[in-house]
Amino acid sequence: MGTVPEELITLNNETIKYSTIFSYIDQYIDLNYSIWLYRLLTPLMLTFLLPSLFVLLIYLSISFLYVYKLHSRFILQVYNDGDFDFWDVARTLVALVWDSHGWIFHGYEVCGLENLPVEGPALIIYYHGAIPIDMYYLVARVYLKRSRLVYTVGDRFLEKLPGWSFLARVMKISPGTVQSCSSVLKEGNLLSISPGGVYEAQFGDSNYELLWRNRVGFAKVAIESRAPIIPMFTENLREGFRSFGFAKSLFVRLYNAVRFPVRPVYGGFPVKFRSHLGKPIPYDPSLTPEQLQEKVAYAIEDLINRNQRIPGSIMHGLLDRFIAKRKND
Repeated sequence: MGTVPEELITLNNETIKYSTIFSYIDQYIDLNYSIWLYRLLTPLMLTFLLPSLFVLLIYLSISFLYVYKLHSRFILQVYNDGDFDFWDVARTLVALVWDSHGWIFHGYEVCGLENLPVEGPALIIYYHGAIPIDMYYLVARVYLKRSRLVYTVGDRFLEKLPGWSFLARVMKISPGTVQSCSSVLKEGNLLSISPGGVYEAQFGDSNYELLWRNRVGFAKVAIESRAPIIPMFTENLREGFRSFGFAKSLFVRLYNAVRFPVRPVYGGFPVKFRSHLGKPIPYDPSLTPEQLQEKVAYAIEDLINRNQRIPGSIMHGLLDRFIAKRKND
């Protein structure tokens, strides 16, 4: 008989060893079931993990701003001519990150950018998605395209998040009152407000109904500052991130009690995002706050009806990535 090659003996020994290991594991774990369960749950796990990427990107932005501040002396030495604003450089770099993320992940576009004034005040009133990622994209795009920073009114609960106050200070995000918001506009700045706020974010759905609960504060701001209003809506926003559909009444009661986002959010689907900026609604001294609120709500609902498939569809939102709709900025 011929001798068995040494390489074959080694291979057989390795095969026996791994077979023994898997046999041992199989005593305690059903490998076939585990593999099936892994394949079944992977899409579900990703659905909940992807929203965390949005939070991660925010904290990466905060970390960058802290590093930028830490090395401020060196940066000022490099740019010692004094012809630039220190924080404008940081805002530009952060805007580049967010604009790139929007373009890559959602094919982000802005339709109607010409409706924003090149200079002077304007109040942007927008529909609030489950996660307002579209406003981050819009702020970045406007800053890069127009060299103008959009001041933003954010909910008070954000102040409780670690690191948020620093980001808010640099990017001009604050809860705001009628008086403070009016002052921002009177100084000639752009300001964005979502009348629906966190309530609309938590309890809106793919039917895209406005949930403003008779809020007229933004209308008082517009009247006091005499600033034009720019209605805004982002197409497929609810298809990118969604709130859970079950136990809505329970979550409503819980939210009213704690005034903090309590309804789980899932998604992160790379659907097409298009922000539509409508025609300016000029200051009209004859309108009451309630009448102005109704007029702005109608303008946003018109943007929704003309640009959004109702009810929204994640599959169609994904297909929109490959369909050219209109000329953008």
